[in-house]
Amino acid sequence: MVIEQSLILLKPDAVQRNLIGKIISRFEDAGLKISAMKMVQPNKELAGKHYILDETWALKLFNRSKEAYEKEGKKMKFRDHIEMGNDIRNRNMVFLQEGPVVALVIEGPHAIELVRKMIGHTEPRQAIPGTIRGDFASIESYTVSDSKGRVLRNLVHASDTPENAKREIALWFNKNEVHNYKKDIDKHF
Repeated sequence: MVIEQSLILLKPDAVQRNLIGKIISRFEDAGLKISAMKMVQPNKELAGKHYILDETWALKLFNRSKEAYEKEGKKMKFRDHIEMGNDIRNRNMVFLQEGPVVALVIEGPHAIELVRKMIGHTEPRQAIPGTIRGDFASIESYTVSDSKGRVLRNLVHASDTPENAKREIALWFNKNEVHNYKKDIDKHF
């Protein structure tokens, strides 16, 4: 069985709202292992390296947003996906620098998939109850964030692929900060 690692960031809103312990306990209760953890005040350089502009993601987001705007009879303010992607990237970078974050490396079988299910939909309003975002941030929405000219305040970042996890973990942790240890549950894997 393949053991995966995922980078988790408890964003400034999670730290400011005293949700660190509640969120971490959800991962531990699910049987996932914390291999690394630290509190960091991100600077612009780190935020910029974390939030790279992925053109495929930007195009998908742009097309989805354009369709939603057209349904509502609204006009998009962005000319293309690159302009929109850069705007969202910049908003994410500002938010990440707003205060300290707690960075973790979580590992276990299917860790990436499990963690993403546990945190819930990117837009907290759409996250189902029982997920981290559904339980702790459900009043946040794209409508609210757009009206305020800011990014979604959705508590948690989690790696979405093994490749991104590897890149992100290397950004936030040195090799000697990620620990390899055995837990009782490991004997089952």
